[in-house]
Amino acid sequence: MQDKLDLAIGHNLINNGTSDDYYTPPAIFQALGVEFDIDVSAPFGGVSWIPAKSSYSVIDDGLSQEWIGKVWMNPPFSGVTLWMNKFLDHGNGICLVNFAKSRWMDRLWSEAEAMLLLPSYHKFITAEGEYKGILMPCIMVAAGAEMVAALKNSGLGFIR
Repeated sequence: MQDKLDLAIGHNLINNGTSDDYYTPPAIFQALGVEFDIDVSAPFGGVSWIPAKSSYSVIDDGLSQEWIGKVWMNPPFSGVTLWMNKFLDHGNGICLVNFAKSRWMDRLWSEAEAMLLLPSYHKFITAEGEYKGILMPCIMVAAGAEMVAALKNSGLGFIR
């Protein structure tokens, strides 16, 4: 795997200087094989390799917008609760979140249609285009029959 993601140069990745500035790598989307209707928590201008027809950035406030169709969500890990509640209420999409001891995780565990624990060596892409791991385990969650099938067929790991 390359050290720097060549695609990142000039493609709207924004470094806000926070621990939330990590992006899902292209390999995840290639494995899923899904075109999403919207990325609800994108950096300004979206990310070029995320297969979403449109995106909401922090400027758009994705939490206050209407979510329509198949949703991709990799929310700020510093504040997942509201994002996860809206995702579960929407019921059609795939998200990537940290595994956490929290009430939203309790709800997720009881309501999620499919969950996948990403391997410990999973790496994200920084705003500088570098692949980098994080210290917390991450999961992918699917809601809706088509999204559950995509997660199951992705080959990314064991599905619960």
